[in-house]
Amino acid sequence: MGHKVQALAMSAGLTVVAALPVPGWSQAGGEYFTVQQARGAPTVSLGGTVIPYKEVTLAAQVPGRVKYLAGIEGDVFEKGTLLVALDDSELIAKRNSALAQLATAESQFRSAGIKYDRELWSPQSESAPGGMGMPNLFDQMFTQPMESFSGNRHRGVERRADLFNSGIQINQARNAIMSAHSQIEAIEAKIRDAKSVAPFDGVIMTKFIEEGDTMQPGQPLLVFADVEYLQVMVDVPARLRPGLSEGMMLQAQLDVGDQVVPVRVAQIFPMADAQRHTVKVKFDLPQGVSAPGMYAKVQVPDFTAPARNYPVIPTSAIRYNGSLPGVYVEGADGQPELRLIRVGENLDGGYTSVLSGLSEGERVLRNPGSRISSGWAAPTRN
Repeated sequence: MGHKVQALAMSAGLTVVAALPVPGWSQAGGEYFTVQQARGAPTVSLGGTVIPYKEVTLAAQVPGRVKYLAGIEGDVFEKGTLLVALDDSELIAKRNSALAQLATAESQFRSAGIKYDRELWSPQSESAPGGMGMPNLFDQMFTQPMESFSGNRHRGVERRADLFNSGIQINQARNAIMSAHSQIEAIEAKIRDAKSVAPFDGVIMTKFIEEGDTMQPGQPLLVFADVEYLQVMVDVPARLRPGLSEGMMLQAQLDVGDQVVPVRVAQIFPMADAQRHTVKVKFDLPQGVSAPGMYAKVQVPDFTAPARNYPVIPTSAIRYNGSLPGVYVEGADGQPELRLIRVGENLDGGYTSVLSGLSEGERVLRNPGSRISSGWAAPTRN
């Protein structure tokens, strides 16, 4: 084995395992693959949390007792479904009182309008203070004209004052109607706030209440989320931000089963954290591969680091002894040699990059069979 490969392995903290001929092995055990060289920007593995695409916290808007709760964590509801209802009997009583005030104000408005019309067409200032028949006729023909002539009374001024007073009563009644309408609208808004409905199709993630609990404004009721689509929230160092753009496809490794899935840059926050100097980035996940709250690692390209050449081999060529990866390399005598390597990232098409332990042009067994799976040796360190 060449000194270059040995140096690569020792830089990784591993010692190259000597040739391990396996008794009974033949060329029929598998097919060799010539190690290729791939050039690209180094990547940085950044951890993040799987979050729902949409999530809201429903909180109490009015004080009251919980009289209805639709379900528990994990229950699915459609948009517009009633989730929580607070006791609104006091609000309904206030609305009924406001409706009574509205009816009284409307009656006063009609009464003021009738008084105004009577004063306009049959002014009280020109009518006799009392009597009927000849006395009333005598008063209208002689007494009232003489009072106006002598200046003791001014019928026109009295009539304008009566009309003005009737107009004031109409305006007051109209204002009372508007005030009653406003009170009713405010009470109906609070009645609506006493009910919390699903803002979109989703599932209850967390509930903070039970039926019978007494709530105050601002207290949380439920956490409701859309879990059909999930994202990974990652705090990306500011130096890596220029290498990302919305719509870019990257790879992520899930916490469960170490599954590698493609992710897409969905949103890049416009401002960095002043304390940590990181930028929040959201990545879209494929449907059905994870659950909210789980951990995931996203491979983010680091264009600030110099590009490096990495050997590339088929993923099927890697065998594990515990957590130690290795491959079977064709030796000088044509026999397979078991060699430990440092594995990089998974690539498209079923290939994996190798950080150290292999060189371009070497031949590895593409898919070692069970007959040559033995012979592992523990790595040694200098």
